Amino acid sequence: MTGGQPEWVIREDAAQSVLVALYLRQVIGIRAPEELPALRRVPAPLTVSRSDDAQARLEREWREFWAMTVEPQAHPSPVPLELIDGFDTLVTLPEGRAEALRAAISDHADDAVEFARLSHDRYSREAAARPGVSYRAYAGAIAAHERIVGRRAHSFELNVQVLPLAQRGVWWIGSLTVAVTDGLRGDVAAFDTAIHPIIAELA
Repeated sequence: MTGGQPEWVIREDAAQSVLVALYLRQVIGIRAPEELPALRRVPAPLTVSRSDDAQARLEREWREFWAMTVEPQAHPSPVPLELIDGFDTLVTLPEGRAEALRAAISDHADDAVEFARLSHDRYSREAAARPGVSYRAYAGAIAAHERIVGRRAHSFELNVQVLPLAQRGVWWIGSLTVAVTDGLRGDVAAFDTAIHPIIAELA
C-alpha cells in the first residue's frame, strides 16, 4: 500500500531461462504442462525409445525444474543447485535429483541457448520500439476492471512471459505467472481482451 492506496506490480519479460526450459521440453519430448502449446521454430523431438517408467521419471524431473525456473522463490530446491555445462547460468538442477533430465538435455545446450538469446533479443527490440505501451496496456485493463467491480483493484503482483508460442493465447504457468504469445502481445486490442480475465482473477 502507498498512502493507503492499493499497489499493483506487473513484470514483463521473455526470460532466457524460461525459453531454454521450453526449448528443452520440446526437443526431449516432454508433454507437461499439456495445455501450453509448443514453441515456434523448434525442431520436433528426436525419436527416443523410453519405457513408461523412464518417461514418467523424466517428466517428473522436468516439472520440478520448470517450477523452479518460472517461480524460483515459490519453489526452492530442497538440495543445493548446480549449473549445467553448456547452458551458462540458464539451467540449474538439484544435485542428485535430476539425473535423467541432465542426461536427456546434455546434447541440446548450444541450440537451446542460441534460441533463447535470439528470442529474448527479438522481444527486447519490440518492447523498445513501443515505449510506454506495456504499462498502458496493463493500466487500461486494471482501470476497466475497477469500473466493472466499482472499487479500487486489490494489491497484486503478476509476471508475464512473452513467448514465441505456436498458438495465440494466455496461460497460467505459475501461481503469479502467465505466458502470452508474442503475436497476441503485439495486438493491442486482442491483448487487452485476453488479459482482462487474468487481472480480474488477481485484482
